[in-house]
Amino acid sequence: MLKLMISGGGTGGHIFPAIAIANEIKSRMPDADILFVGALGKMEMEKVPQAGYPITGLSISGFQRDSVLKNLLLPYKLVKSIFASIQLIKKFKPAFVIGVGGYASGPLLLAAQLLGVPTYLQEQNSLAGKTNVWLGKRARKICVAYPNMEKYFPANKIVLTGNPVRKEIVEIKNVPRLSGWQGIEDDRSLRILVTGGSLGARNINRAMSKNIDWFMQANVSVLWQTGVGYYPTAETLISSRKPKNILATAFVKDMHNAYAWADLVVSRAGAGAIAEIMVAGKCAVLVPLPTAAEDHQTKNAEAITNSGAGILVSDASIENSITEIINRLLSQPDEVKKMGMAAARSGRTDATKKIADIILNDAQQI
Repeated sequence: MLKLMISGGGTGGHIFPAIAIANEIKSRMPDADILFVGALGKMEMEKVPQAGYPITGLSISGFQRDSVLKNLLLPYKLVKSIFASIQLIKKFKPAFVIGVGGYASGPLLLAAQLLGVPTYLQEQNSLAGKTNVWLGKRARKICVAYPNMEKYFPANKIVLTGNPVRKEIVEIKNVPRLSGWQGIEDDRSLRILVTGGSLGARNINRAMSKNIDWFMQANVSVLWQTGVGYYPTAETLISSRKPKNILATAFVKDMHNAYAWADLVVSRAGAGAIAEIMVAGKCAVLVPLPTAAEDHQTKNAEAITNSGAGILVSDASIENSITEIINRLLSQPDEVKKMGMAAARSGRTDATKKIADIILNDAQQI
């Protein structure tokens, strides 16, 4: 029986690709024993079990750029997580370990490499993180989503695969365009999915709140995923206005249906979100998170918008520019379709299969 460990999390952009890889491996090897490793208190501790897989949490956290005090315990947590990972690996005895990024990925893969267990990396961004660059030196293979990654990793270990996307989203092209989303009046000219990812996005949410009256009057229908933290504010606003063409929700469970419903997506530019938008073939307004490590979300967005598949807007300007952008797109329906088609051409629908092929074929030679 094949035993393997997968580590990554912190956001849906890491969790859902990891689950997609696990599901692909399970579809080929139903008796495979897969153990996830995540960060305690992060959303993977909930989402992974919901997907049917066991998970163990490490007491690791990321670097807090806005607070020196919060980082004082980081070295202790890192060392503790490495030792905990060593014990986990010795107990579980995996044939190999896969890292997809996130807080727990670094300690687990380092522990595996120290113990001589083969490791594989899935680098989602066009600008590789420093931890993955370091771990990549001893990984067997590195699956990347963008070309020209030789500046970060050994060329002989790189395989261009794209980012894993949930099967339901890959299959959107086979689903008729949805309508009647949970009671939203969607007979308007443009249906918009607004999302800041699984955790929400402050300035995207503020842009919606500030311009809520404009959206109510515009020829649009809006599904607004706020994230849990901002939802009470959005709910109060929606309850007071009672718009028929806008629905606010903390989390969209069936994201594939949301993509099938929408014409346009306003989103952060995380690698996972971009991969889903491209595969779904949707025109996108991308708003990179300015505090992302080394501004990698801007690099992600530029790689897509340069191909004509979307519009890049800074986080600082989205609050004042969102209505102008959407008004322009309302007057250019052919442009929305054109960008959607460009997105579909850029989307890699077979990334998950390729990654599983590479790992399982390579693992057989170990």
